[in-house]
Amino acid sequence: MSTLIENWIGQIADAAKSGRMLAIRGGGSKSFYGGPEQGERLDVRGHRGIVAYEPTELVVTARAGTPLVELAAALAEKGQWLAFEPPHFGPSATVGGMLASGLSGPRRQAVGALRDFVLGARLLSGAGEELSFGGQVMKNVAGYDVPRLLAGSLGTLGVVLEVSLKVLPLPVAEKSVRFAVDEAAALGRLNQWGGRPLPISASAWHDSVLTLRLSGATAAVQAAQRTLAGDDLADADATAFWQSLREQTHAFFAGDAPLWRLSLPSVAPPMALGPTLIEWGGAQRWLRTGDAGAIRAAAVKAGGHATLFRGDDTLKAAAGVFQPLTAPLARIHRNLKHAFDPQGVFNRGRMYPEL
Repeated sequence: MSTLIENWIGQIADAAKSGRMLAIRGGGSKSFYGGPEQGERLDVRGHRGIVAYEPTELVVTARAGTPLVELAAALAEKGQWLAFEPPHFGPSATVGGMLASGLSGPRRQAVGALRDFVLGARLLSGAGEELSFGGQVMKNVAGYDVPRLLAGSLGTLGVVLEVSLKVLPLPVAEKSVRFAVDEAAALGRLNQWGGRPLPISASAWHDSVLTLRLSGATAAVQAAQRTLAGDDLADADATAFWQSLREQTHAFFAGDAPLWRLSLPSVAPPMALGPTLIEWGGAQRWLRTGDAGAIRAAAVKAGGHATLFRGDDTLKAAAGVFQPLTAPLARIHRNLKHAFDPQGVFNRGRMYPEL
């Protein structure tokens, strides 16, 4: 065990004994997401580096403080990558922050979410115990799926030390095409195309323009282009466009207006609640508006839920960041929090005020 981890264990023990809180922080690129940080900072950036990487096995293990740009560069050297396209939101993004936020990029509709790529993890519990879950093989299914449970937990369950991830080869060919359609027509087409064997790896609708990305074998991409008959987007423009969605540098995300993220059935009709950008074949919808009650009610009615992705602390305190939990789900959250962090030391309030 390294001296750094031993120091963290001591810091955790002192906090638990005195009733203090610790705020786990890596690069801080996603500190805006979730409730405000509370307590003494526990900086994990010093615990960094790729522990193991076997390209032929499509598995990489990295420490939590490893910069995402460093991991991406190492994978790219072998023609591989994290296919779920995790957003960085700045050069300081780390592997631990990626796991804690649980966010996925435009390709999530085709390959799955971050949690689907997590194979194993090591972490420090609120009792200062070093725990290990999962492994480094894709068929490891023994025990509870704790590594995936950590995805999106915002550091409320423990200090992640290492994570093992499935990686995939880079696409052989990619092309993007565009169509001029309104929101309802775009949703209709996306659901129709989703039931066909088309190599669609990403989709986005905004301001009466629907953009599709096609990825895969060259012949499959070319055949899909002919079938869909959209307007071709230049490769450089396409790369810039999809990155602007992943990193939220697109003009839609500019400004201080609250940003809501709705997770809905792809067949849900237009919400008509404000400026909208649609991704993931209709299943992820971004709204720029501040009417929390109307947004959450509409999301529930459509069979989904709404998250206040970006907003000031006043709005977060009034509306809450995440969809309110039902009583059974709240009980499960409390029990999990108590099992991993019995004294409530880690990132209290980042997900829900009482957790």
